[in-house]
Amino acid sequence: MPSLREKIAFYLEDIETSLGLAVNLIVLGLILLSSGIFVAQTYSLSPQLATIFHVLDLTILIIFTIEYFLRFWSAKHRRKFFFSLFSLIDLVAILPLLLGVMDFRFIRVFRWFRILRIIRFWRLETKLFGIKTQDGIIFARIFLTLFSLIFVYAGLIYQVEHQINEKSLKNFFDAFYFVVVTMTTVGYGDVTPLSEAGRAMTLLMILTGVLFIPWQLSELIKQVLKTVNLVDKKCPNCGLSRHDPDAKFCKECGVELPEAGFNSN
Repeated sequence: MPSLREKIAFYLEDIETSLGLAVNLIVLGLILLSSGIFVAQTYSLSPQLATIFHVLDLTILIIFTIEYFLRFWSAKHRRKFFFSLFSLIDLVAILPLLLGVMDFRFIRVFRWFRILRIIRFWRLETKLFGIKTQDGIIFARIFLTLFSLIFVYAGLIYQVEHQINEKSLKNFFDAFYFVVVTMTTVGYGDVTPLSEAGRAMTLLMILTGVLFIPWQLSELIKQVLKTVNLVDKKCPNCGLSRHDPDAKFCKECGVELPEAGFNSN
């Protein structure tokens, strides 16, 4: 019989059982809610609404902190878990609570990284939207990653520039617009960072746009070209319908494929 530690580790990753799916949906929902709160707080709010958002954000942060320590406690190899990409993203997301004694303006920078946590749940999003083809999965992964990067950059540039550049960066939408224009190298020039940190971040955005976007597009094109040669052969276990002509086992779940049913493109 599995131990409590094994059960917690299982349900934090599982999306097939009802309980595992519910746990992951709740965490994903809290990530999106907290990100929405960050965006709303860049606009003018009534004191009552601002207080409600602050309490909600603090509550979500405490839940994320508990979740992180549960993942750490239940991990088979804790050192490997601690230095994994997802674990480091989770850790950065809860730093505002762990570093609560430090300067508040410094802490606020870290909260924008919380949206990166949705990358951990990309399998859940593809399940929710019924994405089963390899092309669709890769496209969803690229979209989630790119959106998360733009969101983080928008939050960071707003955080470091808003106080000294309030006319150009009044709210999150202004920052989001600036990031998209910068990363796509359109560069209208209507928004110019004034601080050294803002200029450094802008350079990083340009490098990300020049290197990351073409690389991701090339990966998508490679996948599209690869699927041209696939044939229709549905897996009886997971339902994946497209496989290589000589495939004997499903590339998604490993179950043996039926011999009949080939229909070449």
